[in-house]
Amino acid sequence: MTLQKKEMTATNLYELEVAVDKETFEAATVDAYRKNVKKMTVPGFRKGKAPKSIIEKMYGKGVFYEEAVNACIPDAYEAAIKEAALDVVGQPEFDVASIGDEGLVLKIKVYTKPEVKIEGYLGLEAERTDREVTDADVEEEINRVRERNSRTVDVTDRAAAMGDTVNFDYEGSLDGVAFDGGKAEKYNLKLGSGQFIPGFEEQIVGKQIGEEFDVNVTFPEEYHAENLKGKAAVFKCKLHGIKMTELPELDDEFAKDVSEFDTLDAYKADIQAKIGERYKKAADSAFEEALMDVLVTKMEAEIPEVMYEAETENYVRDYDSRLRMQGLDLNTYFKYTGMTLDQLRQQMRPQAERQVKVRLALEAIVAKENLTVAEADVDAEFQRISEAYNVPLDQVKSMIKAEDLEKDLLVKAAADLVKEKAVPVAPKAEEAEAKEEN
Repeated sequence: MTLQKKEMTATNLYELEVAVDKETFEAATVDAYRKNVKKMTVPGFRKGKAPKSIIEKMYGKGVFYEEAVNACIPDAYEAAIKEAALDVVGQPEFDVASIGDEGLVLKIKVYTKPEVKIEGYLGLEAERTDREVTDADVEEEINRVRERNSRTVDVTDRAAAMGDTVNFDYEGSLDGVAFDGGKAEKYNLKLGSGQFIPGFEEQIVGKQIGEEFDVNVTFPEEYHAENLKGKAAVFKCKLHGIKMTELPELDDEFAKDVSEFDTLDAYKADIQAKIGERYKKAADSAFEEALMDVLVTKMEAEIPEVMYEAETENYVRDYDSRLRMQGLDLNTYFKYTGMTLDQLRQQMRPQAERQVKVRLALEAIVAKENLTVAEADVDAEFQRISEAYNVPLDQVKSMIKAEDLEKDLLVKAAADLVKEKAVPVAPKAEEAEAKEEN
């Protein structure tokens, strides 16, 4: 196979012509004949026994050309790209320039990675917000643990209070007439949960077990049942039982029960440290995102549309994979959400565009800084992936090319360089207040 032509016809667009020699193409037509002859009927011959030359006379010289061309394309394309030394992006377009007894000539259109210019990528400024761990943060985390270790106990010596779970009967009526769906017996309701319409739960507070009472409420104007919207109703109720959630005492024994620590102070210190680490990771991630947004503004490149399209499809496939892990797929997702594939692509397009730009910028830095990765680092990354996904090392290496992994590590090295030299700046006062509120 020989590269006959390499021509840039537009920015980042090349047209190649590659010749497939007579012998190679003839061998491909013979293979196509062998695969298809059993399905072809020729008068005077048993099915599957007609010679290739007879079939070609009967159906035409090119009867096997299409399959032969398709068989030749992979090797011809790989050879052409290698000889042309092009860094191709997106899917190539193929056409037949000539075909016949002398062989095959293919036309191939390919897009290549754009030339990227980047300056001023060291010492970038980006906003960073570091959040301090407060006593309230620690208390909130401890209360979650107390809730998980709580127990429910019956209350018999007092009236119902907010936070209790009450068991009661109720029957609702409008102007003395009961309505559908307004009745239940031995119903369990946690007071303060907001499960019932506004004003209902508050009127159970203070009631004793065995007490019968009326709850007077007005249904909201936006209530789902048309016949009840904005209507005043009376619910006749009877309280059968009260339960409360009893939290464990906050002491050293609690710390021993729920952690590896012997004292409450040590447990609190550990919680504070873990929350602090979580806040730091969040701040690091947000800072890196902001930094990459600044970085792409330092880059100049004419990026082919096919790169954005290909990355968008990657995002769609990744989303489909995540859905399948949850027992769903894209078709089911579209059915329930009313969204279409094109709408999903449109939704994911901005993120895909950003990813393409960031990757190109970092690859340009790799080249400009002459960054390298040691073979030991590549091996270590293979090992990390193997352990993270519980997949045998040999299988990981068969799935991922070492050169692709090396490229990813180089991009990471470029990102680390940008972060190392970056200058974090505090957000403006109003922005900081908004982030605190969120």
